Amino acid sequence: MTTEHQAAVDDRNNFRQRLLSALEESIAEEGYQKTTVADIVRRARTSRRTFYEHFDGREACFLALLGDAYADQVRQISAAVDPNSPWQVQVRQAVEAWISSSTSRSALMLSSIRDLPALGAAARDLQREVIDNFVTMVQALGDTGEFHSAGVGPVSRLRAVMLLGGLRELTAVTAENGGAMTDITDEAVAASIALLRPDSPSV
Repeated sequence: MTTEHQAAVDDRNNFRQRLLSALEESIAEEGYQKTTVADIVRRARTSRRTFYEHFDGREACFLALLGDAYADQVRQISAAVDPNSPWQVQVRQAVEAWISSSTSRSALMLSSIRDLPALGAAARDLQREVIDNFVTMVQALGDTGEFHSAGVGPVSRLRAVMLLGGLRELTAVTAENGGAMTDITDEAVAASIALLRPDSPSV
């Protein structure tokens, strides 16, 4: 790749990030429904032409923002877990990272709860992708010596989906009711450990 081409790629990525950041700022202050392309462009200090070079419209920009946010959340959770800690401690580390990352972008998380379902097929595609990425993360985190020595895992896809669905619903209900995410930590950790604990022998 030539220096000129790399510079063009960097410039394009910079504009894309500015637009995404502008949308997130507008969501935090005005809400997604009240945000227009003009608002995004103004906050990003760029042009409508530049916006449409990156996104087909406001919905595409919103989906890209959420996709990046969820990918970042996966990275934060994975980085927060110490694979050498007892497995229950690892579960707490993961849940605390989940809650911390959600709290740090609470306005965007609330918007994903309220506004994403209305986007139809495109939203469903993103939700499937997000679930797949989180399932892969949970299965990777559970595939360590501490989990295996305790008889926990491998974590099945169905069990991972149940775990993730429960955590998402708990955080969604808490956010919708105006509660503090930190208040649900212990309950979320206890429920996650109970779901992942080795199955009791059938009676």
